[in-house]
Amino acid sequence: MNPDRFMDDILAEPETLERVLAGYAGPGSPLVALGSDPLQGRRVVLIGMGSSRFAALTVAGLLRVRGITAVAEYASTDTPVMPAADVLAIGISASGTTEETVQALARHCGTSRTIAVTNAPDARLREVADHVLPLLAGREHGGVACRTFQATLAVLLRLAGAAHEELVPAVAAQAALLDRRDEWLAPLTAMLEGAHAINTVAPAARLSSALQSALMLREGPRIPAYGAETGDWLHVDVYLSKYPGYLAVLFGGSRYDEGLMEWARERGSTVVAVGRPVQDAALHISFDRPDDPYVCTLVETSVVELAAADWWRRRLQAGAMP
Repeated sequence: MNPDRFMDDILAEPETLERVLAGYAGPGSPLVALGSDPLQGRRVVLIGMGSSRFAALTVAGLLRVRGITAVAEYASTDTPVMPAADVLAIGISASGTTEETVQALARHCGTSRTIAVTNAPDARLREVADHVLPLLAGREHGGVACRTFQATLAVLLRLAGAAHEELVPAVAAQAALLDRRDEWLAPLTAMLEGAHAINTVAPAARLSSALQSALMLREGPRIPAYGAETGDWLHVDVYLSKYPGYLAVLFGGSRYDEGLMEWARERGSTVVAVGRPVQDAALHISFDRPDDPYVCTLVETSVVELAAADWWRRRLQAGAMP
């Protein structure tokens, strides 16, 4: 794991996303082999660990809104969805070797229809899959799942029915956001460094953004940070805001955003708004099309990813890493 290469990986995300979307467009798309409506009449279970499961949570919610029974499952669960002819089991592992995911998908092999979503199409996961959907993300030189996380979201969104044209605007939006990083990265990192407690908070429909962002802070600079759903924050994480130095990174769009801000104003907490502007936020980091849920899903995590890479590098230079 290397913070400089991690940052290079993040800065390459727009190019990676463009490549993934192009690979899943037209008659050469890996989706073609699945048939015209692969989810029709099936119960869908998305199986993964870590960032793979985070992406699955967001896509499972989208599928339920579209009337498809879908759940995102820990590959390690002791209470799994049982194999059945009407089940579509999707095993997600960037490496293709995650032991828990390989074992969980193998449970479905031969009974359920099985799909492997992986950045390593020749790895073990393919052995228990009827079909393979490659991530096309390339190698992550920093050793942190950022490009593969975004690629997983893009591939799963396409599988869930999102059109190519609906996802393409995310490429330009992210490229512009990253090009403007000199405007917001240093202030954001300074605020994070000065915080006593950190929550990353997102609507339920984009919970993956909160969970992935918190993981980046834990995995890179080794800072305690926790992801939360905006409405649930009012019942679970609001208590931390009583401490001086509390900071929330808010990925906007929930009808509960204002509830969080009321507590922040009362307690003098710091809120960084990403995407949509929020009244009284200490810092607003904008990008194009902040009301487009697909753009938000594919773009917004790069904000905290960059901050994590920057903070990680400086902690190493200061000899402050455990």
